[in-house]
Amino acid sequence: MTRAPVAATGSAYIGRFAPSPTGPLHAGSLVAALASWLDARAHGGQWLVRIEDVDTPRCVPGADRVILQQLATCGLHPDAPPVWQSERGALYQAALDRLVATGVAYGCACTRSDIARANAELGRTKPRHGDLVYPGTCRPDRGGLGARTARAWRVAVPEGTAGMWPWCDRRLGPQSQALDQAVGDFVVRRADGLWAYQLAVVVDDAEQGVTDVVRGEDLADNTPRQMWLQAQLGLPHPRYLHTPLVLGANGEKLSKQNGAAALDLRDPVAALRQAGAALGLALGDATLRPGITVADWLALAVPAWQALLLRWEAALVNAG
Repeated sequence: MTRAPVAATGSAYIGRFAPSPTGPLHAGSLVAALASWLDARAHGGQWLVRIEDVDTPRCVPGADRVILQQLATCGLHPDAPPVWQSERGALYQAALDRLVATGVAYGCACTRSDIARANAELGRTKPRHGDLVYPGTCRPDRGGLGARTARAWRVAVPEGTAGMWPWCDRRLGPQSQALDQAVGDFVVRRADGLWAYQLAVVVDDAEQGVTDVVRGEDLADNTPRQMWLQAQLGLPHPRYLHTPLVLGANGEKLSKQNGAAALDLRDPVAALRQAGAALGLALGDATLRPGITVADWLALAVPAWQALLLRWEAALVNAG
């Protein structure tokens, strides 16, 4: 397997925040937005916003406008007009065509029940947070589709030692994942015709020139799939930094699915203080003074983020 070149760190920094418009931002999503904005500002780079609305059944009409307004209220203004994934299907199709032409992607006729049955025969059970690993039923080297019609498109991940994907996170340090055991041949175009997140995010990051991805730690296990796809498409790897998660009362990641409330932005500075505390920013008393503005708070938060990066780097060195 050929590794794509690592993104040149000498390139101008471009970061992004990529929310899904399934509802307004909540406390956890503000943490991710703030972290990505601070990292871009700390590196003198650009910060982009991308609306990830490919999963149209889950999108709430008007939520994209609400999200953009929430970001603006918090002083988080993108450096270029936002883009919407729903308008970028031609880019994703070109990437899929390339994967098919190189023999990486193949059509799959299996239903969810087919996959569940095949896994049951292999003694595999569905993990609490995750999907069943696809057993490769429709792989061309295992008989292919036969007389069946393709419903979805998958990519054939390498198996055995070739499937072990190492990478390094700027906060979490060295990581690795056995692609064949953890995810198997994953979907890049769904049976309903919608584009899968993994392909869309890889294509978009490359097309927008993203050099650094800063996002929540819950997405860390997506990174090996995305880096592997980047390699298959000959795209550069961004650097990755996964931030601490904001947890709900039940101990799970705070999300719309477990009842996270929309941000209360009657006092945006208070919301930013809460997000900064979740990240571990050491801001001191200056940000508590009466009358502090959003712009004032953000100006103080940038050097605090730089100091936090240094602490994370030192922790990785000490752990190594």
